[in-house]
Amino acid sequence: MVKKNPGELVSNRRAFHDYEILETLEAGIALQGTEIKSLRDHGGALQEAYVVIKSHEAFLIGSSIAPYKFGNIHNHEEKRSRKLLLHKKEIDKLQKQSEQKGLTLIPLALYLKKGFVKVKIGIARGKKSHDKRSTIKERESKRDIERALKNQ
Repeated sequence: MVKKNPGELVSNRRAFHDYEILETLEAGIALQGTEIKSLRDHGGALQEAYVVIKSHEAFLIGSSIAPYKFGNIHNHEEKRSRKLLLHKKEIDKLQKQSEQKGLTLIPLALYLKKGFVKVKIGIARGKKSHDKRSTIKERESKRDIERALKNQ
């Protein structure tokens, strides 16, 4: 189980079940208007989100940031592609790795760092169903061992 960090606003817990995370990277995100206020209220979701690189720019697609409750007519659009702020070398590295067969770029979490929202991106490989089952068996056996040690 993934534990939530104190500064973490939104996490993609499903990604750890469906994908094997090979490497992680931190990126900034360009937000508009009331999006930061909505995120601070934990009004976001990353379950169906992914990262795409178009013309040497990285974009977060499919993420949802709920409209701000106390917003007005200038509230933000809920589902839109958001630009990720990365250095050119980092974008090139991500593009090379995402072009490899079987690898994809998945957002793992949105969190605050020194007042700015950051995105934790994972370079991931999809798990097969038998891999998921073996992961669950390993986790259950660890729990059983911990219980046995605790009871002694």
